[in-house]
Amino acid sequence: MSDNIERLKCVIIGSGPAGYTAAIYAARADMKPVMYTGLEMGGQLTTTTEVDNFPGYPQGVEGPKLMEDLKAQAERFETDVRFGMVTKVDFNKEHGGIHVLEIDGSKKIEAETVIIATGASAKYLGLPSEQRLRGGGVSACATCDGFFYRGQDIIVVGGGDTAAEEATYLSKICNKVTLLIRRDELRASKAMQNRVFNTPNIEVLFHTEIDEVLGEKTVEAVRVINNQTKEKKDIPVTGVFIAIGHKPNTELFDGILDMDANKYLITQGKSSKTNVPGVFACGDVQDHEYRQAVTAAGSGCMAALDAERYLSTIE
Repeated sequence: MSDNIERLKCVIIGSGPAGYTAAIYAARADMKPVMYTGLEMGGQLTTTTEVDNFPGYPQGVEGPKLMEDLKAQAERFETDVRFGMVTKVDFNKEHGGIHVLEIDGSKKIEAETVIIATGASAKYLGLPSEQRLRGGGVSACATCDGFFYRGQDIIVVGGGDTAAEEATYLSKICNKVTLLIRRDELRASKAMQNRVFNTPNIEVLFHTEIDEVLGEKTVEAVRVINNQTKEKKDIPVTGVFIAIGHKPNTELFDGILDMDANKYLITQGKSSKTNVPGVFACGDVQDHEYRQAVTAAGSGCMAALDAERYLSTIE
């Protein structure tokens, strides 16, 4: 490679809990990590108001504040946090090979190890009112935000296993759960369907979609429409949980790294190793099961430890 190209021991792509935790561990191991944050510095948690289940915050913490704290901790150990996008990768598939990354469509850098922490994005309906009230009653994570709706009436949107799981989870916390399904049947497994239909405080509305989320600063009601009769009605609720799936941010690695059918990166066994030596993945980009800030952080630690051990074999 050219002598003019910057060569780094460790490059971290992404700046959520997984990326920052990887940075903390990599920096403490003297790997001098450089992080490229992506356009959404801090990831999904920057759009979350209250985070009540991250260890170490007994009174809870706002999502942006949590990410600022993680960033400050990473920088305390001299992580080089750079605002920018990795726009192209040229991974060397040989053990000890040097990987080349393109930054913002122009600059190139070299990396001995790469930690991918690009996360996954929740799918939303795309309604302006839904986007306006994200963090004000509209959520894509029942485990994260369900506690704030204890004893209240809420809506869950979706017909798959995720929606059924979130509806049954919320039914234990909330007064009433209304499950909106745009088709005439649940796509969830039979076991999950049975749980939904046997839970007294879950009402299932088929052929029903959200027309508009109502409320100024917080959710006050939802206007729904029957997609067969076109009849509209307002349902008073304080929370709306969108459960129509997540999309891992893996387009950059398509055709390069091994992925499952849903485009999540595949890691080997209990490690963070991908199919390319020296390239590791952590957080929601390789985890479609848990998708929690704390599990992402834990896998970021794993990725940094794996990268450190890999470097010791080539130095």
